[in-house]
Amino acid sequence: MPKETRKHIDLALQGGGSHGALTWGVLDRLLEDERLEIDGVSGTSAGAMNAVVLADGLHRGGREGAREALHNFWRGVSDAARFSPIQPTPWDRLMGNSSLDNSPSYLMFESLTQLIAPAKLNPMKLNPLRDLVCKLVDFERVNACRKAKVYVTATNVRTGRAKVFRQPEITVDTVMASACLPFMFPAVEIDGEAYWDGGYSGNPALFPLVDDMDCQDLVVVQVNPLVRQKLPDSARDIINRINEITFNTSLIKELRSIQLLQQLIDAEGLEVERYRSMRLHLIHAEQEVEKLSASSKLNAQWDFVSRLYRQGRGWADLWLENNFGSLGQCSTFDLNAVFDDTFRPLARPTDMDEGSTPDKAKDKGADKRKGGKA
Repeated sequence: MPKETRKHIDLALQGGGSHGALTWGVLDRLLEDERLEIDGVSGTSAGAMNAVVLADGLHRGGREGAREALHNFWRGVSDAARFSPIQPTPWDRLMGNSSLDNSPSYLMFESLTQLIAPAKLNPMKLNPLRDLVCKLVDFERVNACRKAKVYVTATNVRTGRAKVFRQPEITVDTVMASACLPFMFPAVEIDGEAYWDGGYSGNPALFPLVDDMDCQDLVVVQVNPLVRQKLPDSARDIINRINEITFNTSLIKELRSIQLLQQLIDAEGLEVERYRSMRLHLIHAEQEVEKLSASSKLNAQWDFVSRLYRQGRGWADLWLENNFGSLGQCSTFDLNAVFDDTFRPLARPTDMDEGSTPDKAKDKGADKRKGGKA
């Protein structure tokens, strides 16, 4: 398909350990569709790794090069995990259970990380994932890539604010900073500042893509559940749910800001075309990710990673089938539905008499709909 007739999208990729293989599947399906052109990618943690691998592959060999690079990366992650002491139990392997909750090595590691600082627990600073990223990703190509802009988010330990790295400043250190869980690894120092996982401040950061006027369709690939129907009933489940809420909070805040801005533009009749025409989309399967245990984020066995990849492809395939026609036309992600329990839209000026309040304007509109007098 000619490039000028393709639909352009930006991608926001969440982090989530090995659950990032879901995003791999999504990316593989989107790259397969020649009707689409990926203009920009913002990623955090595993999402950041997917982003730089994608850019490396795009620069080297186009969309097929990107698909190959993503496959090789996740295959490499799985191969490296074979030597990890943290493994599922033989019974869990036999039953196809991806959780590590019953693994003695995982339970011991979990306990140690709560008691001993990473610098003392791992004084040699061994990190096989860093070695793998260095081996498989050419950061000169990532920074030279003009097919897609790349944004990587980390959290400044001192200020608590998000730091967004972009080309040409993306390195292995910025990616590892974005994926630095503070209980597992020492903070990554860059230019005299220490950084932790970007999920605490932007999972993923949306504002670099929102500010990009070249593309108005923003697709969020979410791998962490916003909602869990089952209440946590164990100490581990409580901690895991707190972590999920923490890592989703930054995304929710940015989505809320986007919603408030759009409502303000509509209510005040402002002519802010760059935001008025912004269209939001979400690729996600809440029920599927809700079934995944938090401990499975450290499970990189190839059969599990491959299953996540297939699920991600399925998400993207279904999303394209239902929503491709809306790209370039309208949002397919209803922010009002997300915040319907906490948010009330602002009233338009035409609905409000002089001196009236939004509440009165809302009541007036309700009277009109019921046929009453204003």
